[in-house]
Amino acid sequence: MSRIRLLAAVYGLILLGAASLNYVPGLTDDQGRSFGIFALDLYDDLLHLASALWAFAAAALGARAARAFLLYFGVLYLGDGLLGLLTGSGYLDLGIWNYGIQDFPLGFKILANLPHILLGSVAVAGAFFLERDRVPA
Repeated sequence: MSRIRLLAAVYGLILLGAASLNYVPGLTDDQGRSFGIFALDLYDDLLHLASALWAFAAAALGARAARAFLLYFGVLYLGDGLLGLLTGSGYLDLGIWNYGIQDFPLGFKILANLPHILLGSVAVAGAFFLERDRVPA
């Protein structure tokens, strides 16, 4: 398996893990927040599950599909994380439309959006730099 397909499969596992956070005892606080930060609901879980299935399908289909997944997923999640960092609300969970700009402390906004920023950044970098010479455009 090529490195780009492997990266897409790893993203599938990470996203399955994110989708399961609410269902692992001890990972949520009394307010239902995972690790005391992430207020995930069924919509978030389904979004993470759909993204995981997309990642696994792309990894199975081949290097071109894996590259497309990493690029599109990366742009979507990185943009969501950056918007969340700036406004306290992202767009993937419809937060910017439902709640508008949130006045959270900067430290909280960083912690809450860091997963999407990191996942998105690594995905975009992987799409551009992994095995570029071996996959036709």
